[in-house]
Amino acid sequence: MNFKEEVAIVTGAGGGLGRSHALALAQHGARVVVNDVGAAADGGPDPADRVVREIAELGGTAAADKTDVTDADAARAMVERTVAEWGRIDILINNAGILRDRSFGKMDLGQFRAVLDVHLMGSVHCTQAVWPHMRRQQYGRVLMTTSGSGIYGNFGQANYGAAKAGIVGLMNVLAIEGERHGIRVNSLAPTAATAMTQGLFDERAWEVMSPESITPGALFLVSGDAPTKTILGAGGGVFAVAEMIESEGVHFAGEELTPESIAAKWDIISDTSARVSTGSAFDQTQRYLDLTAMSEAPSAPLIPSDLSVTAKVQS
Repeated sequence: MNFKEEVAIVTGAGGGLGRSHALALAQHGARVVVNDVGAAADGGPDPADRVVREIAELGGTAAADKTDVTDADAARAMVERTVAEWGRIDILINNAGILRDRSFGKMDLGQFRAVLDVHLMGSVHCTQAVWPHMRRQQYGRVLMTTSGSGIYGNFGQANYGAAKAGIVGLMNVLAIEGERHGIRVNSLAPTAATAMTQGLFDERAWEVMSPESITPGALFLVSGDAPTKTILGAGGGVFAVAEMIESEGVHFAGEELTPESIAAKWDIISDTSARVSTGSAFDQTQRYLDLTAMSEAPSAPLIPSDLSVTAKVQS
């Protein structure tokens, strides 16, 4: 896999997963902006500078950036500096993150907003900054970092889970909007032993669940052959696709349209063995209308199947 001549920004790249992603991209030929707002605790070089030095020692090209991704103007300036220096931006990996774990009943709103600001709004700021450049060059790869906490939930992480679920929603929309411009948008759902998860794993798991066991999945998702609108779970060298699924659906009408009827047929409604794939919210509405039409007049769909919702939305 070759990223020669491509330019990548990796946020939160001073350590852990971000560092691993940045090093691997550089080893595969990319020029990398190593973004990290952190400062060195030992008085030495800041984390971003250390990673840039590592990349240089490997013969790669990188630049350090200390932008706080919660600042939209600063994120935009980071991207403009990158384009001014290297002429383009091909890859954005939104990896910056923090934890403020606490049970929901004991969590204050400041802790909640802080996590949303970094994970969700940080991803929004950076992606919006690269978007016009990727549209103009008709190519781009954006990788969000979600989590099993957002997909499945996890005790004490209401703020983190909400942010990570929001990132999936952001990915879903941007994958649709970016498709005709050659922009593919995916999400990585890593489980790794990093500074953010220290203490959650025993020593053996710490060795197995390394950032390096996840990064190959990240590189695939920002490659030329990447899919789009895909959530890739990763950890310990294991990779699995996670999906939102929906059952086939049951139509109720007239006197049958009651909560009691839904309760009576819940086993059928909740049966996902005949699950369907849904491309967008509009596709879901179309399918529901088609089910209604089939119940009443099978030959007459309520909305023409070739009608596109994009006609109603300013591109």
